[in-house]
Amino acid sequence: MTFTRRDMLERSGQGFGAMALAALLADDARADKALLPHHAPKATRVVQLFMAGGASQVDLFDYKPELIKRDGQPSDFGEKVEAFQNGLGPWLRPQWEFKPYGQCGKMLGEPVAPLGAVADDIAFIHNMAGKTGVHSQATYLQATGFQNPGFPGMGAWISYGLGSINRNLPAFVVLPDHRGFASNGPKNWDSAFLPGQHQGTILKPGAPRPIEDLFPGNHGSYLTGTADPDGRDTLARLNRMHSSGRSGDDRLEARIASYELAARMQLAAPEALDLSRETKEVLRLYGLDHGKSSFDRDINPLEETDAMGRKCLVARRLLERGVRFVQIWSGNDNGFPRRNWDSHEDIRRDHGPLARGMANAIAGLLIDLKRTGLLDETIVMWTTEFGRMPSSQGGKGRDHNPHGFTTWLAGGGIKGGITHGPSDAFGFRSADKGRPTLVYDVHATILHLLGIDHTRLTVRAGGADRRLTDVHGHVIEDILA
Repeated sequence: MTFTRRDMLERSGQGFGAMALAALLADDARADKALLPHHAPKATRVVQLFMAGGASQVDLFDYKPELIKRDGQPSDFGEKVEAFQNGLGPWLRPQWEFKPYGQCGKMLGEPVAPLGAVADDIAFIHNMAGKTGVHSQATYLQATGFQNPGFPGMGAWISYGLGSINRNLPAFVVLPDHRGFASNGPKNWDSAFLPGQHQGTILKPGAPRPIEDLFPGNHGSYLTGTADPDGRDTLARLNRMHSSGRSGDDRLEARIASYELAARMQLAAPEALDLSRETKEVLRLYGLDHGKSSFDRDINPLEETDAMGRKCLVARRLLERGVRFVQIWSGNDNGFPRRNWDSHEDIRRDHGPLARGMANAIAGLLIDLKRTGLLDETIVMWTTEFGRMPSSQGGKGRDHNPHGFTTWLAGGGIKGGITHGPSDAFGFRSADKGRPTLVYDVHATILHLLGIDHTRLTVRAGGADRRLTDVHGHVIEDILA
């Protein structure tokens, strides 16, 4: 009697090992069918840094002398503009001084000055445009490529297309803001119609329980040393019985895969999160050499430096252990006073601490990745759901601006020290109104650098061949190395 490789594995494998091997075969079959990668990749990993609430391009990255010259004068956009709130007050100058950095001479606002050390590694895109000034829809668009819920996050697409590098850790990990989730919460990193194992796995560095339910809680103190593996073996047998007549059930396969991954993570994840293994030099690089910060009721630079520094250092440890996609969030959606980048009332009050903590941590991440050689194969993407108006709101704040904002990229395959797509004299919209850069273009470029043709990574769902870039997107050739 002739046995195929699959027959041999199914009949001889035991417990979760058999399911892990079956999952590997399923991944192989899918990858072969998709012929991925489509071309030689320039990178293998991605870090997405998301500033939730709408970071102000004109106060941080997009220097506009015209705003300084016309500060306090009535704003005139030369066209009819509809503000999200009451944000069409007088022109408002950048709230901090700008200075040039790097050999490229990139002008940066004072709160993000730490990024000056890596300015020559960054490609800035200043003519980004969205479709809406509503937080939830704009966040979905940047995170998933669609304005509505029900579509996979970019990390889920990349996990589905390329699979995992390290079978002991998730391919897609999410590090949320330490205060809570941003607009839409976990829907931003959902797998939607892709198999469930590709959704983002939440890790909370610095929290008492960084990974929920990975180990038994206090209520599980009665468990013996063998109870946990015995329970997994029982689940394995039940799952095999249940799946024997239900081939092709993606939900069941995803559930089995999650059990198996959780078992493997019990050893791998705590080690990856253990920052005590890092040197004092590395901790200082990420701003973590001041000891435990005392988080209080106000946004303060120490809290932001500690929180973002911890997440960025954990991100580097995850990347070097083979995690494919790490998403880091700054800002949550828990009301007032502001704990995010949605600075309607006071740009200096809100953006100052957030930006300083963010810039210090991200500069450390880029320097560290470059030092270890990981930057050559890692794409680092900084973004936000939309920008802010060059006109004032209430004297010291700025309203939403979906017409113009900044995204920047660094790392594997990216040409550093350049600026692509200028905005107009006020930073309101693209200098070329007809040709802004869209999120589809950024997503297409990232997939391209990972060896994926964005038009070919598709899944049939809802009667259509869905993809991350919908029916849009062009690779931004000007920023490729």
